[in-house]
Amino acid sequence: MVEYLQAIAITFGVGLAAGIAAVLFYYKAQGKSLAQMKRERILAKEQGREELERERRDAMLKIKDEIHKRRSDFELERKKSRIELQTLQHKYQKKEDTLERRESMLDELRNELQQKERELAKRFDRLSTDEVQLKRIYEELVLKLERVSGMTRDEATKVLTESLQEEVRFDNQKWIAKVEEETRIQSKERATDIICTAIQRYLTDQVTLHSSSVIQLPNEEMKGRIIGKEGRNIKALEMATGMEFVIGETPEIITVSGFNPVRREVAKRALHKLMQDGRINPTRIEETVAQCEEELDANIEEHGQQAVLEFGIGNIHPELVKLLGTLYFRTSYTQNNLVHSKEVAHFCRMIADELGLDGNIAARVGLLHDVGKAVSADVEGPHALVGADLLKKYGEAQVIVDAVACHHDDIPAKNIYGLFVQMGDSISASRPGARKETLSTYIKRLEQLEDISKGFDGVKKAYALQAGREIRVIVDDIALDDEKTAMLARDIANRIEETINFPGQIKVNVIREKRIIEYAK
Repeated sequence: MVEYLQAIAITFGVGLAAGIAAVLFYYKAQGKSLAQMKRERILAKEQGREELERERRDAMLKIKDEIHKRRSDFELERKKSRIELQTLQHKYQKKEDTLERRESMLDELRNELQQKERELAKRFDRLSTDEVQLKRIYEELVLKLERVSGMTRDEATKVLTESLQEEVRFDNQKWIAKVEEETRIQSKERATDIICTAIQRYLTDQVTLHSSSVIQLPNEEMKGRIIGKEGRNIKALEMATGMEFVIGETPEIITVSGFNPVRREVAKRALHKLMQDGRINPTRIEETVAQCEEELDANIEEHGQQAVLEFGIGNIHPELVKLLGTLYFRTSYTQNNLVHSKEVAHFCRMIADELGLDGNIAARVGLLHDVGKAVSADVEGPHALVGADLLKKYGEAQVIVDAVACHHDDIPAKNIYGLFVQMGDSISASRPGARKETLSTYIKRLEQLEDISKGFDGVKKAYALQAGREIRVIVDDIALDDEKTAMLARDIANRIEETINFPGQIKVNVIREKRIIEYAK
């Protein structure tokens, strides 16, 4: 038992000692930690103080640099302002000197003017005196004339005035008639000379370029290959080109029918290539048509560029160049539209040169005047107005737009170049060999001319002569006198202009003759 108590006591003592030791170790470690924290706090304060001092120094340096920069900029601006001020002062000084000189000159002129005014006043006084004397002399002469003639002053004045008015009116009418006749003759001679000179300067062959829709085949076997099994090849051609291929009974011939001349040209080229290649099937047809379309686009652009380069015209929109090239594949009465446009450009330039005006503007108007025909199938309206809208859209000058718009009298002419293109267009269209009409159209126009002329009162007969270039009208000599006959000719010409579209001009020849017939028995 004692040993057990001794063991407990020893164990308690050891535990107590260990606890005391642990407490002492804790307090000792805690003291070291506080001291360490204190030292770190002091060190952090020192570092913060140094950092603040360093930032303060950096801020001061930046402020000094900014102040120095601002001061330099201010000095520079001050120097510039001083220089500008000196320049303005010098300028104002010069103006002040100029004003002083002008003021001195004005003083001299003022003195001179005053001197002249005094002289004029003296002359006016003398004239007033002379006027009084002349008036007195005039009154005396009037009294003497009244006594001699037996008429009062008012009666003599009225007679003299009426006589002078009648004489002046008669002389004035003769003078006006003479001037009108001379002007008409001179203007006609001058206009004829200008147009003849332009035509002589531009000599060309007859226009024969036109789009043919008939394709010659090498043999009848080729016709069957083009048709294909159950007509699939001909259907593929029509679908790819948008044209109708007419195969009639005529051997070795296929007709390409379609309204669009460009698509018709693509169809012709594609068919020629297919015949040369020999491989004719729907796939090959689509490839060939696509290839021909690319080639034709390149040809269209090439034709347009050649036309532009031929006249040395620059700054034309690429789309207008393409439209010009498209005209190469269009015809009017078998006249190639692009060749016609180039002819008109030549005529316009030459007429402008003869009159001393800008030939380049005139040529530009002439070359572009029919550009509306390139899209006339897709756009409603007269091709002149359609072309004017296109030119305005693609940035052409207003003078060009106005001249193109009026070349078929859709609107009144607004400048001289519009009249040039009207003349050039008529010359190119009406010259021999330029165009041809179908027989039915030709006969219809002749009948229309005769019907128009016969529709007026007093007309006995009317005949269309010289291929429709002249209408000869025979009138009743009793119903119409000479003055009414002249008015009838003018009325018939106006009615023809309003009713019929025709190139060139039509001569209206009205004949009034009196025939007296007697019989000898």
